[in-house]
Amino acid sequence: MLKKNVLRKKSDFSSIYNKGKSVGDRFVVLFYRKNNLPYNRTGFLASKKVGNSVKRNRARRLMRESYRHIQDGLPCGYDFIIIARNTIDGKKCSEVEKSLISAFRRTGVLKK
Repeated sequence: MLKKNVLRKKSDFSSIYNKGKSVGDRFVVLFYRKNNLPYNRTGFLASKKVGNSVKRNRARRLMRESYRHIQDGLPCGYDFIIIARNTIDGKKCSEVEKSLISAFRRTGVLKK
């Protein structure tokens, strides 16, 4: 069974890119939009600018793990697309988590 909290459809990604808002940080770019659902949906992307497939997969794993640590503090009802910048290469999970928290705070979604 597919997980309901993962973005998959091209139309979902397009609507977030076109109608949503974005915030950039040192290691990630965050696109977000309200979805009026009782849960959040996320998508993690790393383009070829990040590096070869090993580096892209590591970047996605780092972002996924960082998001997992902070997802409990987020309100429900949003779609998020988290995109890795090429500066993420060789960074530790704690650094990526700080960058992600900073991006979420600037959106106004995460309040601490």
